[in-house]
Order: sequence, then C-alpha cells, then structure tokens
Amino acid sequence: MKGRSFLSTANLSPAELQQLLSLSQNYCDVNNNHRLLPHKLLRGKMIAPLFFEASTRTKVSFERAARNLGADLVDLQIGASSIIKGESVLETARTLQAMAIDALVVRHASSGLPAFLADNLHIPVINAGDGWHEHPTQALLDLLTISQEFGSFAGLNVLFLGDIRHSRVARSNLFAMQTLGIKVRMAGPPTLVPPEMKALGAEIVRDIDQAAAEADVVYLLRIQWERQQSGFVSSLSEYSKLYGMDEERLALLQSHAILLHPGPANVGVELSAAAYAWPRSRIEAQVNNGVAARMAVLHWLLAGD
Repeated sequence: MKGRSFLSTANLSPAELQQLLSLSQNYCDVNNNHRLLPHKLLRGKMIAPLFFEASTRTKVSFERAARNLGADLVDLQIGASSIIKGESVLETARTLQAMAIDALVVRHASSGLPAFLADNLHIPVINAGDGWHEHPTQALLDLLTISQEFGSFAGLNVLFLGDIRHSRVARSNLFAMQTLGIKVRMAGPPTLVPPEMKALGAEIVRDIDQAAAEADVVYLLRIQWERQQSGFVSSLSEYSKLYGMDEERLALLQSHAILLHPGPANVGVELSAAAYAWPRSRIEAQVNNGVAARMAVLHWLLAGD
C-alpha cells in the first residue's frame, strides 16, 4: 500500500494542520523538559535523508527527530553514492525502497523532485526543501513558534520581508497561513516580490514601515548572496538600507510583535545585530521547535493518526 507523503502545505486541511501543531507542541514539551519518551514510537523504522543541497538546521533536526522517536538512519553521503556514477535520483530512491527503507527525507535544488519521487514510490517522501517551491516542515515549525507566542491564529497579521521570489519558505507559509485564516503581507524589492504571490493570496505592500508597524509577526527572509550578481538588487548595502530590519525600523514595531527568520541569517544585510538579539526575536525558538515539528511529521506519516 502506498504511504502518504509530506510534500506541501497547500493540500493540508485546517484539521490536519491543527493535528500536526498539537503533536509538535507535545513533542516540544517533551524535548524542553528533557523527558524520555515512554516508548520509542518508530523503533524498527529506517529513514534515509537525501540532501542534495547544503543544510544545517533542517538536516540535523530531522536526524534528531528520527533518533528521538527510536528510528534508525541511513547515512548516505551523496558524494560517495552511485549518483556520482550517473545513477538517477529515482533509481537511488528505488534502490533504498527495495532495501526496506521506510521513508525518505529529500532536499534538492529542483522544484517538484520530492513530489516526482512520491509519485513513483510506495514509501513516504518528506519534502525538506525543493528549489524555490516549498519547505513545508519549515512552515510547520514557524506556525508552532507563532502559536506559542499568541495562542491563537485568529486576526494575526504576518509581514514577509525580503527575497520572496526565491523563497520556498514564503510559499509554504503562505499556503498554511491562508488555511488557518492568517493575513499575509509581502514586501521587498519589486524585482524580488513576484506578482504571482498576489494571485496566491498575499497582499503586496510598498510602504514597509507602515506594514511593519501593523504586523504581529515580521518574517525576514534571507537575501541570497548568489542572486546579488543577477541584477535583482543593485547592492547589498542599498538593500540593507531600504529593506533591512535595523534599530530604527525595530522601533516601529508593536510591543507584542515578534521577529522570525528561517536562517541562515545575513547579519548586517536583512537584519542588524541588534535585531537578531532583540528580546522579541524568536529566531532561536524556531530552531528549537524544528526538532519537535519534524518529530510530529515522522509520527504522522509512520505511526498513524
């Protein structure tokens, strides 16, 4: 029987999102209190992380999540696998499936690759980030962080600021936040805020100071160094001046507002050192919540409802 996969937030119902958030919070409580789980839910399960792009937070948190639940991990080094001999990703995935691997965690530069694998395998595939497309587990941990702060999503206003065009994080969050009734605004250089985001339901804003002052959550997105040479922004210093979160812009935020960032942060570009260390920054909470959120996804896929 074909197992369900976790590929996108766009096809998750409100009930499924709430179930995943409830599981995530339960695991967060366990982890933060350094409690051992009464039983290893995924004992005997084998999970294979396939990371074709560099990752610290996502890769390590998935590994922690799997081990916390009692699962074993296949330590497949892409550079030492048959992929360098020309084997396709699908062939590699089918080989792992034939070895009775229970799930794949896939990060790849090609948008849609995890979904392609899921269509051609009977084991679950978890999207750990595919190109500019989606990063659904990041959205889950972001929602967990917001839930811990505000308790309810009703009436919340979230501003995404930065490189929207290349952000899989923004897309996954937009889909999930719309499902939960959160108002989403997006801002940044016009070259980095594609019109399609409006068609997907986001409000595109130009007055960043006003939008920041009205937001409950300001979500800063990394300006990608590799894109700077492509003409999307004239210079990083100009970007920082116009779109960065510095002390002056911090002063505009509501007293209850929080800052989020998916990492890695370019301190001095999209945010200042003061913004990173601001008492209302929840960037480190996001990292902490990543393990719990990914435990919830593994539980949901491999241990039933």
